[in-house]
Amino acid sequence: MIKVGIIGGAGYTAGELLRILINHPQAEIAFVQSSSNAGNPVTDVHVDLLGETDLIFTDEMPFEKADVLFLCMGHGKSVEFMENHSFPKYLKIIDLSHDFRLKREGNDFVYGLPELNRDEIESSERIANPGCFATGIQLALLPLAANGLLNDEVHVQAITGSTGAGQKPTETSHFSWRNNNLSAYKIFEHQHEGEILQSLKQLQSSYTSDFNFVPIRGNHTRGIFVAAYTKYSGSLEEAQKLYNDYYTGHPFVFVVENNPSVKQVVNTNKAVVYLEIHGNKLVIISVTDNLIKGASGQAVQNMNLMFGLDEKAGLNLKPVAF
Repeated sequence: MIKVGIIGGAGYTAGELLRILINHPQAEIAFVQSSSNAGNPVTDVHVDLLGETDLIFTDEMPFEKADVLFLCMGHGKSVEFMENHSFPKYLKIIDLSHDFRLKREGNDFVYGLPELNRDEIESSERIANPGCFATGIQLALLPLAANGLLNDEVHVQAITGSTGAGQKPTETSHFSWRNNNLSAYKIFEHQHEGEILQSLKQLQSSYTSDFNFVPIRGNHTRGIFVAAYTKYSGSLEEAQKLYNDYYTGHPFVFVVENNPSVKQVVNTNKAVVYLEIHGNKLVIISVTDNLIKGASGQAVQNMNLMFGLDEKAGLNLKPVAF
């Protein structure tokens, strides 16, 4: 059994990790750290786990009891955490923050998008889990980049559920503001653009065109809907073959012929991708669950790859139809 430690166990991503790992056939949770909740049952915070676990939050961090450590802290805190602690050599680390996603000198974390870096993930000791918007947008565009077909501006509009903003209430995540409401934010300046461009250039170094991303706060709880388009000179059949060929062997990505909806993927680690041709433009729709394929489910997928397990282990999650 893989022994798991979780740092920052009170947030949404930690809650999803717990829900998945409690039922993972080859994982056992060694400890769940949360300084603000130490001594309290995990179910006091993650009430959906009532009857599923008797785990207690701790303020201790017994690294020696774990084989893998998930960092579920806020952005900027993982760097500080790594600098201030030493770890057993065998301990693998998966960080769910933004801190290690961009390549730089001294950063030995592998960018953990399995559909891009599966081989590197399998041999890595440290993983930077991708962002939720970044995951959905990259899955919409990677096949084009892999075939050198991103030769013009890329336009992306993507809508995220309120859980993408984290558990701590803010002015724009409060129910009375979010409900029956939409708003755009960080237009052309979203923090996930860096990792998206990094991945696209990894596959197509010649890509230098503008990337135009408009993020939108949705009035739903979870799920990301991506609509992207760019110039394309081929047929729909050629585009569908290109996407199907790229995602062959990637068990969570489905290229479909019917326009998808977010409810197809909520509560699952699936990504559904759909294509249309309009004149000289290819339109790509991508839908994912921001907390699972966009965060905790993908983190478990990475753990499975790192330990040589079936990539789908523990991730046979059922969608919520209504």
